[in-house]
Amino acid sequence: MKNVYRDPQFLRERITTWIRDKVEEAGVRGVVFGLSGGLDSSVLALLAKDALGYDNILGIVMPCESQPEDEEYALLLAERCGVPVQKVDLTATFYSFIGILPFEKERMKPLAIANVKPRLRMTTLYFFAQNCSFLVCGASNRDELELGYFTKYGDSGVDLLPMGDLLKGEVRLLADHLGVPAPIIERAPSAGLWPGQRDEDEIGVSYDAIDRYLATEEGDERVRDIVERARRSSEHKRRMPPICKI
Repeated sequence: MKNVYRDPQFLRERITTWIRDKVEEAGVRGVVFGLSGGLDSSVLALLAKDALGYDNILGIVMPCESQPEDEEYALLLAERCGVPVQKVDLTATFYSFIGILPFEKERMKPLAIANVKPRLRMTTLYFFAQNCSFLVCGASNRDELELGYFTKYGDSGVDLLPMGDLLKGEVRLLADHLGVPAPIIERAPSAGLWPGQRDEDEIGVSYDAIDRYLATEEGDERVRDIVERARRSSEHKRRMPPICKI
């Protein structure tokens, strides 16, 4: 698989230059991003620090009915790699919101409940962005964007997607290149929507197989079916809402 991945130093230079340019164009101080304790947000944090320096970035740790290790790994990244963080616990807000909805809990679809969490996080990040004169950076990679594996107006509700053209394997190579702590690199990818949730289990195919298909259009019939079906069903997520022209 390495032959489909680009050199991490080349990617680092291109992305950090791009982040600096976008911040300058917007006339803001820096960027804010969520820190989940996962691979993607850790790589984003270090790319942002590389581009803008410690004083112009901020990671927000936002537990929301989360697993304790999520916060532990986020703080590990912040401590070992020198990333400034703030913690905003959204658990009580989440329960309060669910409690005022006119549905009994058993009549709520699990995914509808789970997607409240990234949308609360999006709202939190934009508060910090406006209050601190920052842009909001998202950590989605190319695999997630092409398959629609993100929450509309949740983790996709951002100003910048610095890693949106990177295959998942390229993010992993960058993690090692930038010095992300090994326990974070070795974690199973998870959106953290519910306990025990794992990306590859939910998607139904490995990230390596997705990478190979996206880079070369090579893959068995099952991989092609999963990727193309996901692309079609999630097209609305990648477009602005349609406008009725009069």
